[in-house]
Order: sequence, then C-alpha cells, then structure tokens
Amino acid sequence: MKLHELRDNPGATKTKKRVGRGPGSGKGKMGGRGIKGQKSRSGVALNGYEGGQMPLYMRLPKRGFNKPNRKAFAVVNLGMIQKFIDAKKLDAKGEITEDTLIEAGLVRRKLDGVRVLAKGDFSAKVNLSVTGASKSAVEAVEKAGGKLNTAAAAE
Repeated sequence: MKLHELRDNPGATKTKKRVGRGPGSGKGKMGGRGIKGQKSRSGVALNGYEGGQMPLYMRLPKRGFNKPNRKAFAVVNLGMIQKFIDAKKLDAKGEITEDTLIEAGLVRRKLDGVRVLAKGDFSAKVNLSVTGASKSAVEAVEKAGGKLNTAAAAE
C-alpha cells in the first residue's frame, strides 16, 4: 500500500452541502431558503418562539426536583462480577473491595461509592465489601455461599 492509495471506508465521510454555488448545483441563488421572510435571513433563532405569545414551555407548570446533595453511585451487576471472576480478572479467594473492582477495570471511578445490583447469574463464593447493595444482591451472594458487607450496614 502506498500513501496515495489510502482511502477512508466508503460511507465514512459525507461531503459538505455547498450552498449558493450556481443553478447547476441545485442549491444555488437562494440556497434552499425560499423567498424573503425572516427564515431566509441569517441569524434567525425561531425554536420555541411563538411570535410574542407565551411559549408552550412557559405555559406548562414546573415539575420535579433535583436534590442538591444527592449521591451518585457506581453501579455493578453481580453477573459482571461473575464474568470477571471467570476471566481471572478478579480473585474470588481474597476479599473483593471497591478498589479491587477499579483495578480490575469493572468500575471506572468510585463516585460516592459502589452499589451492587443482582442482575445476572452469580455462583462464586466471594467476600464482597462495598458501599451499598440491593437486598436481592445480598441474598444472591449468600445463596452462593459468600458474604456481602455494605458500608451502610457497618454504620
């Protein structure tokens, strides 16, 4: 392969629409904007504007609330932990903590802690210690013969 033979995959790049380049282009003269009027001019932002009438988004009542001090947990499913144990990325014999989950690459960052959920099949006998876990996740780990410690239970 030579340098002049390099090509992008077909369909990977799209050619830019060149507006106002003569009648033969199909987008000449008015450039697909029609005749006159506000929308044919540049610098027009009409989204949400209703010509002076109270816009719909302002007529509807406010709903909901975002808690300013809410906690964000990194979520891990038991099925993924099992997958990592089977792939020998996690050691089932030692204690599995939040730091070992990060080292294994199962969790990117801790945030306010790691929370374990019960999605997926779990059969390994492990000792897990994380910030939080769902009741069904605790039951699934204990059913497999392991133990799941949560920071919430320790407090």
